[in-house]
Amino acid sequence: MRYNSFKIYYPLILFFLFVSYGFAQKKIGPLEGKKVLIVYGGWQGHEPNIFAKKIEKWLLKQKAEVTLFEGTAIYTNAKVMKDLDLIIQHITMGEITLQESKGLIKAIAGGVGLAGCHGGLGDSFRENTEYQYMVGGQFVKHPGGQVSYSVQMDTKKDPITKGINDFSLYSEQYYMHVDPTLDVLASTKFSGVHDSWISGAVVPVVWKKSFDKGRVFYISIGHSKDTFEIPEVWTLITRGVSWAAQKK
Repeated sequence: MRYNSFKIYYPLILFFLFVSYGFAQKKIGPLEGKKVLIVYGGWQGHEPNIFAKKIEKWLLKQKAEVTLFEGTAIYTNAKVMKDLDLIIQHITMGEITLQESKGLIKAIAGGVGLAGCHGGLGDSFRENTEYQYMVGGQFVKHPGGQVSYSVQMDTKKDPITKGINDFSLYSEQYYMHVDPTLDVLASTKFSGVHDSWISGAVVPVVWKKSFDKGRVFYISIGHSKDTFEIPEVWTLITRGVSWAAQKK
């Protein structure tokens, strides 16, 4: 009798578990109380302080605990690093010491999230392949400089891209070498107008990935402050930051 009852209710139990899991996947956790480190610097052409201040202001509104730091020296402070929930980095090119690099990579592998945009995360330390391996990609060129291009959503089921439509902008279209295991959320297609041999090439613009126990989020848009005023871009950034801050 008990076995027959279980057979009757088993499909219903599975259904509710599936629905509950689906709802959990569609939600991004809050940032209240999360410890966030914003690290900025590098090439000043990307005005790193502007992005750092803008994202700091937004994070404080979400009631996160924010620390702002210029340069990479803080990556060697093991006490600070182990207590973080998220690191947002905005350092284009620049240099990082071996100990700083090890401190950052150890923190992310241990479960701290990492997020950033444009050259601030995707073109930071050009000679550090271990860093690039962690991020999941590296900028190599933006053919034509600033151009008009479009961004296509690869999925609208992910909580980061939900409700966001394809959009166009005038900025640097990043051509990147990427990890084939990325969870790509949005992409762009190159026209070949400036470099004919890459005509039709589809390159990721927004992705998320795991690095051991840590979450990594990246968006290649963010050359200048006006790009952060594009509603789709800022929504993707803030959602991605929120996602990366949640422990796996």
